[in-house]
Amino acid sequence: MTARPTYTADVIVVGSGPGGATAARALSRAGKKVLILERGRDYRDTVYYGTYLGALIYTEKMSFLYTQEGLNIIAPIMLGGATSMYCGCAAPPPAWLKDRYGVNIDREVAETITELNIQPLPEALRGEASTRIAQAAGALGYDWYPQPKFMDPRRSVALNKKFKCHATTMLGCRCGAKWNAAEWVDEAVQNGAELKTSARVSRVLIEDGQAVGVEGHIRGRKFTARAETVILAAGGLGSPRILQNSGLKDAGVGMAMDTTVMVYGFSSQNGTGNEPPMTWSWENDDVGYMLSTLTDPFLLYPMIAIRKGIGPALRWAQWHKMMGVMIKLKDDISGNLYPDGRISKGLTATDREKQNHAYDLCQKILVEAGARRSSIFMSPLRGTHPSGTVRIGEMLDTNLQSETRGLYVCDAGVFPESLDRPTVLSIIGLGKRLAAHLVGKR
Repeated sequence: MTARPTYTADVIVVGSGPGGATAARALSRAGKKVLILERGRDYRDTVYYGTYLGALIYTEKMSFLYTQEGLNIIAPIMLGGATSMYCGCAAPPPAWLKDRYGVNIDREVAETITELNIQPLPEALRGEASTRIAQAAGALGYDWYPQPKFMDPRRSVALNKKFKCHATTMLGCRCGAKWNAAEWVDEAVQNGAELKTSARVSRVLIEDGQAVGVEGHIRGRKFTARAETVILAAGGLGSPRILQNSGLKDAGVGMAMDTTVMVYGFSSQNGTGNEPPMTWSWENDDVGYMLSTLTDPFLLYPMIAIRKGIGPALRWAQWHKMMGVMIKLKDDISGNLYPDGRISKGLTATDREKQNHAYDLCQKILVEAGARRSSIFMSPLRGTHPSGTVRIGEMLDTNLQSETRGLYVCDAGVFPESLDRPTVLSIIGLGKRLAAHLVGKR
């Protein structure tokens, strides 16, 4: 019988999304022996990366993951995590993270903004229809702003490619303009970190209240990895599942999703589908929601719209004339992630009040932008940011350490409330802060 593989490291990082990639890069730079364990693969060089087929291959349950209440969740399983399939939006952390929970990542966020040249797209690339929506909102008294992006058209030029971050960039960026956390994993490996893909971690090994490693399977073969520091960065769904299997039963009790819907309207002018996603945004922090310009990719639209009825689905033929506004709710912590994999998460009564408030405003904006009122409808619910499953202040201290010594979590699961805005920049800030703590520089 072949012996079970055993790996050793100073730090094990489970997951390679923005939190895991950031921590791994910083720790490897500091001379730590880092082992990165990623459940998915590196799909960046495959012919189907950034295609509809790819989105089925590298997402959990081929993108047909639903809560018991019918909330659709797209959960990428791949090197770089969700940064392959996000809209490339960057937002600083909300003030309440520092004021209410004592987590200050302002310095780390400012450093990242400079390093990655985070800023809005040039005016000429923000899209005519998207800009028309923002101007319509302005005419109604709502001051929308150009959304800062993890997209830099100069990166496309450097790769001798044309900037093409349109709706399909949510499937994976093929032009190279959109930053991907896998790039920082590449740097960590260059610094000496060891990367194992197709590595599914099942549980954390704990002895006398101290994390000592993890165990799981790599391509079906059992393995063990030993380290006195373990960072779970497997996402808002992945990390609590591992913690549940490790005996931490409170993981996954309650969660946020930044629950999202699209509001669509049709006009005689070109729509937002062939424009970069989310180039203009606005937040209503008093009520608790964010609005932004966004349209589902062409071939995904009918799969989503059919859940609202045959009428919305038949409007697929008018996709190029469709204007879309996304509603992202600051939803309540509710629901459950069960050990058997089931997810319970819907809208609370308060969430529905927020959604109705936002929908009424979206209708007014779309009509002002030229949409026919009779054509406006709202898409089914989806969960865009599974988070709040391993919350700071309940399961984690302000340094992201659990009740188990040496066991940390660094992904969207740590947020104590719904962020109600893009999460990646805040997660990077947390990853940098955690790494500094572990090497004694904070």
